[in-house]
Amino acid sequence: MGKNKIILILLFFSSVFAKAQEVPRPEIELDEFIQKLAATQQDDVNYEDLYESLLQFYLNPLDINKASAAELRNLNILSEIQVNNLLSHIQNSGRLVSLYELQGIEGFDSNTIQNLVPFIIVGDNIQSEDVTGVFKRATDHFFVLRMEQTLEQAKGYRDDKYLGSPQKLYARYRLQHPKDFSFGVIVEKDAGEPNFADYVTAHFQLQNKGFFKNMIVGDYQLQFGQGLICSGGYAAGKGGEPIYTTRRSDLGIRPHNSVLEGGFFRGTAVTIAKNNFEMTPFVSFAGRDASSNTDLSDDEDQIFSSLLIAGLHRTESEIAKKKILKEFNVGLNGKWKFPNGHIGITALSTNYNANITRTSRPYTAFEFSGEQNLVVGPNFSYSWQNFNFFGEAARSSSGGFGATGGFVAALSPSVEWAMNFRNYDKDFHSFYANSFGEGSRTINEKGVYTGIKYSPSRKITFAAFYDKFSFPWARYLVDAPSQGYDYLLRFTYKPSKKAIFYAQIHNEQKQRNAPNNDTPSDYLVNSLRSNVLANIDVQVLKKWKSQTRLQRNTFTYEGQSTSQGFAIIQDIEGSIGRLQLKSRFAYFDTDDYNSRVYAYENDILYAVSFPAYFGRGTRVYLVARYGITRNIDMWFRVARTSLTDRETISSGNNEIDAPHRTDVKMQLRYKF
Repeated sequence: MGKNKIILILLFFSSVFAKAQEVPRPEIELDEFIQKLAATQQDDVNYEDLYESLLQFYLNPLDINKASAAELRNLNILSEIQVNNLLSHIQNSGRLVSLYELQGIEGFDSNTIQNLVPFIIVGDNIQSEDVTGVFKRATDHFFVLRMEQTLEQAKGYRDDKYLGSPQKLYARYRLQHPKDFSFGVIVEKDAGEPNFADYVTAHFQLQNKGFFKNMIVGDYQLQFGQGLICSGGYAAGKGGEPIYTTRRSDLGIRPHNSVLEGGFFRGTAVTIAKNNFEMTPFVSFAGRDASSNTDLSDDEDQIFSSLLIAGLHRTESEIAKKKILKEFNVGLNGKWKFPNGHIGITALSTNYNANITRTSRPYTAFEFSGEQNLVVGPNFSYSWQNFNFFGEAARSSSGGFGATGGFVAALSPSVEWAMNFRNYDKDFHSFYANSFGEGSRTINEKGVYTGIKYSPSRKITFAAFYDKFSFPWARYLVDAPSQGYDYLLRFTYKPSKKAIFYAQIHNEQKQRNAPNNDTPSDYLVNSLRSNVLANIDVQVLKKWKSQTRLQRNTFTYEGQSTSQGFAIIQDIEGSIGRLQLKSRFAYFDTDDYNSRVYAYENDILYAVSFPAYFGRGTRVYLVARYGITRNIDMWFRVARTSLTDRETISSGNNEIDAPHRTDVKMQLRYKF
């Protein structure tokens, strides 16, 4: 790309984001970011939380002149060389006065600048001394109302098992000024739930008020160290970005802004900052959904077998489990910052009002039981030249130990390298952890991960990772210690800003219980899952873009026949005046669920769709957005899955007595 084109890009973004300090900032497309981070879809990754975390980065842009190295790393966009070059440029040449200057910093190409500018501003007026005149200062002030429904009737409604209507309802209000204050409320009812306000979350946040760096009352998340004790929100896991996702972002206190009905704290948290020291005490009290081992009508002490995170309250039995277990959390994080990094310590005590006793199974032998758990441990981050080292260790009340650490390095402007080491004991208990690993929880796992990214030119990038892991004790459907490996190879070619092509191979081998076993005890066999895909995005006209993807999956148990799956996906998106359109046609053919194909889908604002295609059939959708006025936007989405290899869809209360499913969404947003 020539210098003139770079200047044009910067002129556009500079004008847009300079105005953003005075008027509401325009939305950006987060789909590309998520598809890159989530190139290897996993059942246990919460993409709605990932989407909301990326949205919060956008709604709270960094002042590029005040951002620290840690804050720049948290964006997961810049290499260590780029971080160092940017900070050195500001230190030696003074504050940036315009985004034009980014093109003059060594290592900042047009792709980097294009990815970075949505999340930064140049200016120092994002803070305010008091809380008066908040409506005038607010850069994000909106109300959203959404309704969605599956048109076909599920069995739960036909049999009167679901007590509510089939509509899913969602309302959201947000008032915010970045680095200053935030107030938000979300009310949601899932399909089948009888109560409109089945789930309500709210928060009020103040930032940068003297010694008080951050304060929240209401629902919030905590992210300290490498997520071994507290990790909420931004944790993409292994994927098409093999470098930055190996390290967790130390974001501190953040509002809880999603409809996820678990994994957050309800109470208050405060970060007090003095010179290079920060201290964050926090307290929380909330009801949790849980399964009981005793009759709920009895007066005897309750014993619970598990906590439930789905947040569904549609049937009498689901409603009976709603918030019946009370959870009290209290904790403290301390952090001392020095020029090249920080050291910190986190302590979290969790207390329940009743005993938790897991159902007796081999894989639950070392799971948490009791009413109280304390987990404490240190964390650090240290930068040396173009290396960033990080780590965290912790010990829980059971005596179990957990540790994770590694480094991210820029070996040259074109080569980046990352490694991660982890060791989580089989009796290590940390309920709010989400550190790097193969499993969905930080327990019973050891592993070594390495990732590399090589860009011989601005147009070509090679990326790869290899992860070797083991599980020292039995797991669900794995009745003995097991091991496995996981690797990915990805090639990306971007000949111009109007086209991008990438191809990817992802293989994973794990040991599992042998299928269809007729022996007295289970034994393990190797299973191999393989995924190959090719994707091309092309801007065919000024306002229209095409994306085509081919994907083939296979799954094999050792000694068994191979399950195969295939999908071809065509997306078209563009705009006509105020109307924006996004569409898809997909054909898929898989032998069974084991060879399912995951495909990220475009959705309406603040919603995420990442379904699994399996069976034989087609998937189509259309998303439309229309700007009615400057302050009012409307979205409409219709999606339909049609199967040719069966007469019903889904099972249990969700079973649809037809070979098709049609989902409709409508959303209205008013910007004040």
